Formats: sequence, C-alpha cells, structure tokens
Amino acid sequence: MSQGDSNPAAIPHAAEDIQGDDRWMSQHNRFVLDCKDKEPDVLFVGDSMVQLMQQYEIWRELFSPLHALNFGIGGDTTRHVLWRLKNGELENIKPKVIVVWVGTNNHENTAEEVAGGIEAIVQLINTRQPQAKIIVLGLLPRGEKPNPLRQKNAKVNQLLKVSLPKLANVQLLDTDGGFVHSDGAISCHDMFDFLHLTGGGYAKICKPLHELIMQLLEETPEENKPPLPDWLPSVLIASQLPQISYITGTTESFSFLRHFAL
Repeated sequence: MSQGDSNPAAIPHAAEDIQGDDRWMSQHNRFVLDCKDKEPDVLFVGDSMVQLMQQYEIWRELFSPLHALNFGIGGDTTRHVLWRLKNGELENIKPKVIVVWVGTNNHENTAEEVAGGIEAIVQLINTRQPQAKIIVLGLLPRGEKPNPLRQKNAKVNQLLKVSLPKLANVQLLDTDGGFVHSDGAISCHDMFDFLHLTGGGYAKICKPLHELIMQLLEETPEENKPPLPDWLPSVLIASQLPQISYITGTTESFSFLRHFAL
C-alpha cells in the first residue's frame, strides 16, 4: 500500500498527550531549535530505537564525529514522524544523510500500511531535502519467542525491499543482527526487554550502518568553495606563512588566511 488518504499510517498526526505532561511536543520543539542552531551532516529520525542509541558509547564513537543529530522519540509511529518532519524538523538544515528507523510501534496498522507510511516519509524527505541520501533501517524482530509481531515486521521489510528501489535517493539496510537464535529465541543480552537493544545489540546494527553512512558521505560532492581572492598570491610568501597562521580576526580575509596557512 502506498501513501495517501487511504493509508492511515501515512497521514501526519501529532502524538496524543495521554500522560498530560506534553513531553512529546516539548521534544519536538527542542528538535526544531536544534535545526536552527546546528548544522548536522547526518540526521537520525524515528522512535525509541533511534532515541536510545545516543545513550550508548557506540553513538559517541561512531556518529558524534559525523556531526549527527538524533531526533528519536519513544513510542513514535510513522504518523508521528511524518508530522514532525512536516512541522519544522527538516527546516534550516541541509544534512547529507538521513537515517529513518520507525514502524515497530504501528500496532494498529497492517504490514502494508506500515510500509506505505515509511515510503511516505522517504518521499517527504526527498521533497524537503533533495540533496540528502536516505537510509531506511529494517524493522527488527521482537519478543523473546516467535510471535505475530515478528512476522509482521519481517513482512514490512519484505515489502520495503520491493518498494524502496522505486524511490529516489534511498536504500534499505535490513540487518537482523543474528538476534534470533536457532531455537527461535531472542536473548536479553541483545534486547534487554526483548524489544530495545543493549549496547551489544546496538553494535550489531550500528557498525554496518556506520560503514554505509561513510560510503554515502564519501560519495557526496563537497559544496563549491569560493574562488581565491586576486590578491592572495602576492601575500602568500613562504616567510609570511608562520605569521599569518597565528592571525585571528573577524574579517573574512583574516579568517581565510588563517585557515589556508594552517
């Protein structure tokens, strides 16, 4: 099922404030402010699987150096992510790579609807951020033992393998991390509550994800740099470079000279 009014998973909708503390909207507003204050090269957006990633050392090791922002909110569905992206979380930034990981919380939707909701997110990103390469992470198995939700998530991934290649600037990273053992069980050492990942569980996902992100960043052309000023050759004399390298100032020429000499 594709996006559209006929698919409830593809209709943007803010999360209901069931608990009464408005935390969801507060988090969204903070993300919008981050878009105004920061310049990410990589943007992560999704549910708690994205949100909790930054609590582990592997985030600081692999993704923080890439100037990454984490826009994950626990409990989010495709509808919630669509609403957030339509309401400020794609403005004032120009990321080179956007990682999308959402869908396991779409309990009221069929696998076809969930896949359509994810497709709608990809199409929205392509419209708002056409320069960005998009990575969709496949949904993970869940529950200690085999259950219908595992089957549903697996079906979503199968549907995405067919539908996403038809869209621009996107690829699916479907890695189950070997979480399901030969007896059909998932270990608490990988998923502490049989849904959310431990540090070791994240490592199985984040390492191949990091490799793919690095590949896409290397393929992304650098923005055109301004031409060198006409007067530059006359001042860049070898004996002057050490002195220039320590010049600091607020003017464009001084800043440029300092960077060039270093």
